Amino acid sequence: MPTPVHIALTITDSFWALAYATARSISVTARYPADVHIHICHEGLAPDHKAELDSIATEFGTQLYYYDIATQPDVIAMAAALRSTRRYPKIVYSRLLLDRILPREIERVLYLDSDVLVLEDLTELFGTDLEGFAIGGVLDTNHIHQRLGPDLRARRHQSLQGEKWFNSGVQLQDLRKMAEADLPAFAQELPTRVGVSKLFFDQDLVNLRFTHAWKRLNWRYNVMAPNAAHIALGPVILHFTASYKPWHLRLRRRPFARLYRHIMTNRIFYWQVRERWQKKWYLRLFTGLLPRH
Repeated sequence: MPTPVHIALTITDSFWALAYATARSISVTARYPADVHIHICHEGLAPDHKAELDSIATEFGTQLYYYDIATQPDVIAMAAALRSTRRYPKIVYSRLLLDRILPREIERVLYLDSDVLVLEDLTELFGTDLEGFAIGGVLDTNHIHQRLGPDLRARRHQSLQGEKWFNSGVQLQDLRKMAEADLPAFAQELPTRVGVSKLFFDQDLVNLRFTHAWKRLNWRYNVMAPNAAHIALGPVILHFTASYKPWHLRLRRRPFARLYRHIMTNRIFYWQVRERWQKKWYLRLFTGLLPRH
Protein backbone atom coordinates (compact mmCIF):
# COMPACT_ATOMS: atom_id res chain seq x y z
CA MET A 1 0.00 0.00 0.00
CA PRO A 2 1.27 3.53 -0.79
CA THR A 3 2.44 5.67 2.10
CA PRO A 4 1.99 8.30 3.26
CA VAL A 5 -1.79 8.49 2.86
CA HIS A 6 -2.68 11.98 1.63
CA ILE A 7 -6.16 13.24 2.50
CA ALA A 8 -7.59 16.66 1.64
CA LEU A 9 -10.39 18.65 3.30
CA THR A 10 -11.79 22.02 2.23
CA ILE A 11 -13.50 24.30 4.75
CA THR A 12 -14.58 27.79 5.59
CA ASP A 13 -14.21 28.82 9.22
CA SER A 14 -17.88 27.93 9.83
CA PHE A 15 -17.05 24.26 9.25
CA TRP A 16 -13.93 24.02 11.40
CA ALA A 17 -15.55 21.75 14.01
CA LEU A 18 -16.85 19.37 11.33
CA ALA A 19 -13.35 19.18 9.88
CA TYR A 20 -12.08 18.48 13.39
CA ALA A 21 -14.50 15.54 13.71
CA THR A 22 -13.58 14.23 10.27
CA ALA A 23 -9.83 14.55 10.85
CA ARG A 24 -10.08 12.98 14.29
CA SER A 25 -12.14 10.06 12.94
CA ILE A 26 -9.44 9.50 10.30
CA SER A 27 -6.79 9.48 13.01
CA VAL A 28 -8.74 7.32 15.48
CA THR A 29 -9.29 4.59 12.87
CA ALA A 30 -5.85 4.74 11.19
CA ARG A 31 -3.53 1.81 11.83
CA TYR A 32 -0.56 4.15 11.53
CA PRO A 33 -1.72 7.74 12.18
CA ALA A 34 1.80 9.12 11.62
CA ASP A 35 1.54 7.97 7.99
CA VAL A 36 -1.60 10.05 7.47
CA HIS A 37 -1.10 13.53 6.00
CA ILE A 38 -4.19 15.74 6.09
CA HIS A 39 -4.17 18.79 3.80
CA ILE A 40 -6.70 21.45 4.82
CA CYS A 41 -7.69 24.05 2.23
CA HIS A 42 -9.40 26.83 4.16
CA GLU A 43 -10.93 30.25 3.94
CA GLY A 44 -10.65 32.57 6.94
CA LEU A 45 -9.74 29.92 9.51
CA ALA A 46 -9.63 31.57 12.95
CA PRO A 47 -6.45 31.04 15.03
CA ASP A 48 -8.29 29.38 17.94
CA HIS A 49 -10.04 26.98 15.56
CA LYS A 50 -6.77 26.14 13.84
CA ALA A 51 -5.23 25.45 17.25
CA GLU A 52 -7.91 22.83 17.94
CA LEU A 53 -7.24 21.16 14.58
CA ASP A 54 -3.52 21.18 15.36
CA SER A 55 -4.23 19.32 18.60
CA ILE A 56 -5.04 16.23 16.49
CA ALA A 57 -1.41 16.12 15.40
CA THR A 58 -0.32 16.26 19.04
CA GLU A 59 -2.83 13.59 20.08
CA PHE A 60 -2.24 11.07 17.28
CA GLY A 61 0.87 12.08 15.36
CA THR A 62 -1.15 12.79 12.22
CA GLN A 63 0.46 15.40 9.96
CA LEU A 64 -1.62 18.51 9.16
CA TYR A 65 -0.92 21.10 6.46
CA TYR A 66 -2.85 24.28 5.67
CA TYR A 67 -3.53 26.15 2.42
CA ASP A 68 -5.30 29.51 2.41
CA ILE A 69 -7.31 29.74 -0.81
CA ALA A 70 -6.97 33.53 -0.76
CA THR A 71 -3.47 32.85 -2.11
CA GLN A 72 -4.75 30.45 -4.80
CA PRO A 73 -5.52 32.39 -8.01
CA ASP A 74 -6.85 29.31 -9.82
CA VAL A 75 -9.56 28.80 -7.20
CA ILE A 76 -10.52 32.47 -7.32
CA ALA A 77 -10.66 32.45 -11.12
CA MET A 78 -12.78 29.28 -11.28
CA ALA A 79 -15.21 30.63 -8.69
CA ALA A 80 -15.55 33.86 -10.70
CA ALA A 81 -16.51 31.87 -13.80
CA LEU A 82 -19.02 29.65 -11.97
CA ARG A 83 -21.63 29.80 -9.22
CA SER A 84 -21.08 30.41 -5.53
CA THR A 85 -23.45 31.12 -2.65
CA ARG A 86 -23.25 31.44 1.12
CA ARG A 87 -24.07 27.73 1.43
CA TYR A 88 -21.70 26.75 -1.39
CA PRO A 89 -18.87 29.34 -1.31
CA LYS A 90 -16.04 29.50 -3.80
CA ILE A 91 -13.90 27.16 -1.73
CA VAL A 92 -15.99 24.19 -2.97
CA TYR A 93 -14.03 24.37 -6.24
CA SER A 94 -10.68 23.93 -4.50
CA ARG A 95 -11.32 20.17 -4.22
CA LEU A 96 -11.03 20.05 -8.03
CA LEU A 97 -7.78 22.00 -8.09
CA LEU A 98 -5.72 19.99 -5.64
CA ASP A 99 -3.19 19.28 -8.40
CA ARG A 100 -2.41 23.01 -8.33
CA ILE A 101 -2.67 23.55 -4.57
CA LEU A 102 -0.78 20.62 -3.06
CA PRO A 103 3.00 20.11 -3.36
CA ARG A 104 4.00 18.71 -6.76
CA GLU A 105 5.60 15.59 -5.31
CA ILE A 106 2.17 14.31 -4.17
CA GLU A 107 0.84 11.98 -6.86
CA ARG A 108 -2.58 11.09 -5.48
CA VAL A 109 -4.95 12.36 -2.82
CA LEU A 110 -8.20 11.28 -1.23
CA TYR A 111 -10.60 14.20 -0.95
CA LEU A 112 -13.30 14.06 1.78
CA ASP A 113 -16.14 16.43 2.54
CA SER A 114 -16.17 17.67 6.11
CA ASP A 115 -19.61 16.18 6.76
CA VAL A 116 -18.24 12.64 6.83
CA LEU A 117 -17.23 10.29 9.62
CA VAL A 118 -14.56 7.66 8.97
CA LEU A 119 -15.07 4.25 10.59
CA GLU A 120 -12.15 2.22 9.20
CA ASP A 121 -8.53 2.69 8.16
CA LEU A 122 -8.36 4.42 4.76
CA THR A 123 -5.13 2.88 3.47
CA GLU A 124 -6.91 0.31 1.28
CA LEU A 125 -9.16 2.96 -0.26
CA PHE A 126 -6.19 5.24 -0.87
CA GLY A 127 -4.36 2.45 -2.67
CA THR A 128 -7.26 1.55 -4.98
CA ASP A 129 -6.27 1.01 -8.60
CA LEU A 130 -7.92 3.78 -10.61
CA GLU A 131 -7.37 1.75 -13.81
CA GLY A 132 -6.01 4.73 -15.70
CA PHE A 133 -8.78 7.15 -14.74
CA ALA A 134 -8.07 10.54 -13.18
CA ILE A 135 -10.72 10.18 -10.52
CA GLY A 136 -12.73 7.63 -8.58
CA GLY A 137 -16.00 8.07 -6.72
CA VAL A 138 -19.13 6.36 -5.44
CA LEU A 139 -22.34 6.44 -7.46
CA ASP A 140 -24.55 9.17 -6.01
CA THR A 141 -27.69 7.57 -4.58
CA ASN A 142 -29.53 10.68 -5.76
CA HIS A 143 -27.77 10.85 -9.11
CA ILE A 144 -30.87 11.22 -11.29
CA HIS A 145 -32.04 14.28 -9.36
CA GLN A 146 -28.52 15.66 -9.16
CA ARG A 147 -28.07 15.30 -12.90
CA LEU A 148 -31.46 16.47 -14.13
CA GLY A 149 -32.88 18.52 -11.27
CA PRO A 150 -36.53 18.71 -10.12
CA ASP A 151 -37.70 19.50 -13.67
CA LEU A 152 -36.11 16.94 -15.99
CA ARG A 153 -36.60 19.17 -19.01
CA ALA A 154 -34.69 22.12 -17.60
CA ARG A 155 -31.28 20.43 -17.58
CA ARG A 156 -31.64 17.56 -20.03
CA HIS A 157 -29.18 19.18 -22.43
CA GLN A 158 -26.41 19.16 -19.81
CA SER A 159 -25.77 15.41 -19.79
CA LEU A 160 -26.46 12.25 -21.72
CA GLN A 161 -29.64 10.28 -21.13
CA GLY A 162 -29.05 7.48 -18.62
CA GLU A 163 -25.74 8.90 -17.41
CA LYS A 164 -24.65 7.94 -13.87
CA TRP A 165 -22.94 10.55 -11.72
CA PHE A 166 -20.73 10.11 -8.68
CA ASN A 167 -20.97 12.04 -5.45
CA SER A 168 -18.23 14.66 -5.19
CA GLY A 169 -17.96 14.34 -1.39
CA VAL A 170 -15.47 11.46 -1.61
CA GLN A 171 -12.96 11.53 -4.48
CA LEU A 172 -9.78 9.57 -5.05
CA GLN A 173 -7.67 11.64 -7.44
CA ASP A 174 -4.61 10.92 -9.56
CA LEU A 175 -3.14 14.41 -9.47
CA ARG A 176 -1.06 13.99 -12.64
CA LYS A 177 -4.13 13.05 -14.63
CA MET A 178 -6.20 15.74 -12.93
CA ALA A 179 -3.66 18.28 -14.14
CA GLU A 180 -3.99 16.90 -17.67
CA ALA A 181 -7.78 17.25 -17.46
CA ASP A 182 -7.28 21.03 -16.96
CA LEU A 183 -10.49 21.77 -15.08
CA PRO A 184 -9.93 25.56 -15.03
CA ALA A 185 -9.95 25.61 -18.83
CA PHE A 186 -13.04 23.39 -18.87
CA ALA A 187 -14.78 25.76 -16.43
CA GLN A 188 -14.07 28.71 -18.71
CA GLU A 189 -15.76 26.88 -21.61
CA LEU A 190 -18.88 25.88 -19.67
CA PRO A 191 -20.87 29.13 -20.13
CA THR A 192 -20.94 28.52 -23.88
CA ARG A 193 -22.11 24.89 -23.41
CA VAL A 194 -24.61 24.93 -20.55
CA GLY A 195 -26.58 27.32 -18.38
CA VAL A 196 -24.13 28.02 -15.55
CA SER A 197 -26.96 29.31 -13.34
CA LYS A 198 -28.37 25.77 -13.35
CA LEU A 199 -25.11 24.03 -12.43
CA PHE A 200 -24.97 22.33 -9.04
CA PHE A 201 -21.54 23.71 -8.20
CA ASP A 202 -18.56 21.30 -8.18
CA GLN A 203 -20.82 18.23 -8.36
CA ASP A 204 -21.95 19.10 -11.88
CA LEU A 205 -18.60 20.43 -12.99
CA VAL A 206 -16.59 17.32 -12.14
CA ASN A 207 -19.19 14.94 -13.56
CA LEU A 208 -19.52 16.87 -16.81
CA ARG A 209 -15.75 16.84 -17.20
CA PHE A 210 -15.35 13.12 -16.46
CA THR A 211 -18.44 11.74 -18.19
CA HIS A 212 -17.92 7.97 -18.65
CA ALA A 213 -14.34 8.44 -17.40
CA TRP A 214 -14.33 7.73 -13.68
CA LYS A 215 -13.58 4.70 -11.56
CA ARG A 216 -16.61 3.47 -9.64
CA LEU A 217 -15.66 2.81 -6.02
CA ASN A 218 -17.39 0.46 -3.61
CA TRP A 219 -20.45 2.02 -1.98
CA ARG A 220 -18.98 1.37 1.49
CA TYR A 221 -16.54 4.23 0.88
CA ASN A 222 -19.32 6.84 0.74
CA VAL A 223 -22.52 5.80 2.52
CA MET A 224 -24.82 8.75 1.92
CA ALA A 225 -27.69 9.62 4.29
CA PRO A 226 -26.76 6.72 6.60
CA ASN A 227 -29.21 5.11 8.98
CA ALA A 228 -28.70 2.69 11.86
CA ALA A 229 -29.12 -0.40 9.68
CA HIS A 230 -26.05 0.48 7.61
CA ILE A 231 -23.68 -0.36 10.44
CA ALA A 232 -24.30 -4.09 9.89
CA LEU A 233 -23.08 -3.75 6.28
CA GLY A 234 -19.62 -2.51 7.22
CA PRO A 235 -19.51 1.11 6.03
CA VAL A 236 -16.09 2.73 5.83
CA ILE A 237 -17.20 6.36 5.45
CA LEU A 238 -20.54 7.79 6.60
CA HIS A 239 -21.64 10.86 4.65
CA PHE A 240 -24.39 12.91 6.31
CA THR A 241 -26.09 14.26 3.20
CA ALA A 242 -29.69 14.12 4.50
CA SER A 243 -31.40 16.84 6.54
CA TYR A 244 -30.37 15.14 9.78
CA LYS A 245 -26.93 16.28 10.93
CA PRO A 246 -25.26 14.68 13.97
CA TRP A 247 -23.49 17.93 14.90
CA HIS A 248 -26.84 19.66 15.51
CA LEU A 249 -28.33 19.71 18.98
CA ARG A 250 -31.25 17.27 19.03
CA LEU A 251 -33.33 16.03 21.94
CA ARG A 252 -34.23 12.75 20.25
CA ARG A 253 -31.63 10.05 19.57
CA ARG A 254 -30.60 9.89 15.92
CA PRO A 255 -28.41 7.37 14.04
CA PHE A 256 -24.70 7.74 14.82
CA ALA A 257 -25.26 10.89 16.91
CA ARG A 258 -23.63 9.38 19.98
CA LEU A 259 -20.66 8.05 17.99
CA TYR A 260 -20.21 11.36 16.19
CA ARG A 261 -20.23 13.32 19.43
CA HIS A 262 -17.79 10.86 20.96
CA ILE A 263 -15.36 11.41 18.07
CA MET A 264 -15.87 15.18 18.03
CA THR A 265 -15.71 15.27 21.88
CA ASN A 266 -18.33 17.03 24.01
CA ARG A 267 -16.17 20.13 24.39
CA ILE A 268 -15.93 20.77 20.65
CA PHE A 269 -19.54 19.70 20.09
CA TYR A 270 -20.98 22.28 22.48
CA TRP A 271 -18.47 24.91 21.34
CA GLN A 272 -19.68 24.63 17.72
CA VAL A 273 -23.36 24.50 18.79
CA ARG A 274 -22.86 27.72 20.72
CA GLU A 275 -21.11 29.40 17.77
CA ARG A 276 -23.85 28.34 15.35
CA TRP A 277 -26.59 29.69 17.56
CA GLN A 278 -24.77 32.96 18.13
CA LYS A 279 -24.27 33.39 14.41
CA LYS A 280 -27.87 32.45 13.66
CA TRP A 281 -29.34 34.99 16.07
CA TYR A 282 -26.86 37.68 15.08
CA LEU A 283 -27.88 37.28 11.44
CA ARG A 284 -31.55 37.38 12.35
CA LEU A 285 -31.09 40.54 14.37
CA PHE A 286 -28.89 42.19 11.74
CA THR A 287 -31.12 41.34 8.78
CA GLY A 288 -34.16 42.44 10.80
CA LEU A 289 -32.63 45.90 11.16
CA LEU A 290 -31.90 46.25 7.46
CA PRO A 291 -34.37 48.35 5.41
CA ARG A 292 -36.74 46.32 3.24
CA HIS A 293 -37.16 47.27 -0.43
